[in-house]
Amino acid sequence: MKSNLLSPLQKANLYLKLFGMFKVPLIWYCRPKIIHLDNDKVEVLIPLKRRNKNHLNSLYFGVLAIGADVAGGFMAMSKSQMRGERISLAFKAVQADFLKRPEADVVFTCQDGRLIDEMLDQTIATGQRVNQAVTITATCPTLHGDEPMAVFQLTLSIKKTLRK
Repeated sequence: MKSNLLSPLQKANLYLKLFGMFKVPLIWYCRPKIIHLDNDKVEVLIPLKRRNKNHLNSLYFGVLAIGADVAGGFMAMSKSQMRGERISLAFKAVQADFLKRPEADVVFTCQDGRLIDEMLDQTIATGQRVNQAVTITATCPTLHGDEPMAVFQLTLSIKKTLRK
């Protein structure tokens, strides 16, 4: 009988940590943690720490962008890996509305799993780059429940890549 040592969520967090360490050190520096991942939704937590807060004791603007990036990009990478496909992923545009100061740990939620599935279907079928806006909402559940602190629209750009 074969048993898995790590749960899917633990594997996702290990992958995220290694990706941050070796590919994008600013991600690693912010210490994001995936707290929920399913076919439709991903939730990423970034704790408010001395290293990532600003002079107003709220999460720094750049860290908010990193959280949105991770939430929007991780789902696409995860879904492509589950399909056994390699993709090139980038963000081409960003629009953000900062509504309140996030003065506690922040959860970044992307619920665009179905849209990302459609994007993957299209790029796998055509080999062409596909661009679509995904929505990421940042909340501070411990202070404000589900009230948004910021809302991001990131234009996700993916393209199937050839195996080497």
